[in-house]
Amino acid sequence: MLGGGIGNTRSLPATHRLYNPSALAIPDAADGLAKDVDLPPAATGRGVLLTADGGRYLGELFGARTIGSGELVFTTGMMGYQESLTDPSFAGQVLTFTYPLIGNYGVHVGASESAHVWPRGVVVRHAMSQPDHRNSAGTVDEFLRLHGVPGIHRIDTRAITKRVRELGTVLCVFGPVDQEEKMKAQLETMTSPELEDLVDQVSIDAPVELNPGALDDLGAPKPRLGVLDCGVKHNILRHLCMLFDVVWCPPDIPYETLRTTYAIDALFCSNGPGDPAHPGKATQARATLARAVADGLPVMGICLGHQLMGLASGLQTYKMRYGHRGANQPVVDLKDRTVSITSQNHGFAVAHPNDGMLAAHPTGATSPSVENQHGAEVEVRYINANDGTVEGLDVVGKPCFTVQFHPEACPGPHDAAPLFLRFRAVVDEHLGGGV
Repeated sequence: MLGGGIGNTRSLPATHRLYNPSALAIPDAADGLAKDVDLPPAATGRGVLLTADGGRYLGELFGARTIGSGELVFTTGMMGYQESLTDPSFAGQVLTFTYPLIGNYGVHVGASESAHVWPRGVVVRHAMSQPDHRNSAGTVDEFLRLHGVPGIHRIDTRAITKRVRELGTVLCVFGPVDQEEKMKAQLETMTSPELEDLVDQVSIDAPVELNPGALDDLGAPKPRLGVLDCGVKHNILRHLCMLFDVVWCPPDIPYETLRTTYAIDALFCSNGPGDPAHPGKATQARATLARAVADGLPVMGICLGHQLMGLASGLQTYKMRYGHRGANQPVVDLKDRTVSITSQNHGFAVAHPNDGMLAAHPTGATSPSVENQHGAEVEVRYINANDGTVEGLDVVGKPCFTVQFHPEACPGPHDAAPLFLRFRAVVDEHLGGGV
């Protein structure tokens, strides 16, 4: 798990300027490149990627000199590779980029979504060695070496993507060709990273008050929001700090502590990696969500937070064939029949109350049947226009809603950004004596 200390934030200004990442005093994954640190030597030479179903793909190594292994997934974004590499939701995975040129504008301090690179390996068609941007602090190769993450490029990423789309995500391993037999043996004994408590690995372990006493533009105190960190992206924190007095919390913080010690007015549950039904810290966060809903507190969830709300509401979750990862996912709002283009990163989904598991993985992996933990009904508010999967829930009669997609995406479409304002309006109505 990550340490809770991120510098002294209690003296931070309480205004909307907190969208500035440096004002939040949160370490950025690219900070080391700006400090001119001595990097480990780069991996070089021929490499091979092996998949658990017998696939074999040749390429060339870069990044850290180590074996990469995990669940093989792909993302379709044409930009935002630094944000993807530092998104905690990719923990435990080997990330393939479908866009062929990765690293062309370099790596920038302040553009990361966390303090770490989270994929356990990176697969690209071509890793650019000479980025062209005045603010670049280094290359993708240097970025991976800084964080001890291996990469392989000059590999057939189109064939890999086709395989994952048609047959589903699969475990893989890659490294030097001369260690192929060793890697085959490793692949035979590998277990899915989803069996690990990935949420514990990517979350903080102590609460941090990001902007205590924050005031809005009229000088009024902002509502206090508890953020359950299941692998939160920094840009989510920036958006929330523009609207709330934010307490950044570990996923296993007791609900009573949130209400008494931190006196929160509302609760937010973040994105994160792995199986939402894992019995570790994800389940603890789910219990806190259920308590908040039952208590009538305003609640919003994104991505894993959405899936945890689905489980808390008595719905099942399941593994998708290859998930939704990219910045071009169309989502239909069933209430007003509008369509938004959204950014997404998830490999699990909430089963539709009527249609069941859509776009499911061939393994049929699903959560056990669960009871409704908060007693309220939920209705599907958003669906994916491509495959009909559930993209958002409204809790009937409660000031609570969730979305599977990312309103804070940057770079990416901004269609869904007003959802943060919707949540602030829900909180204001609740505090004013409404729902």
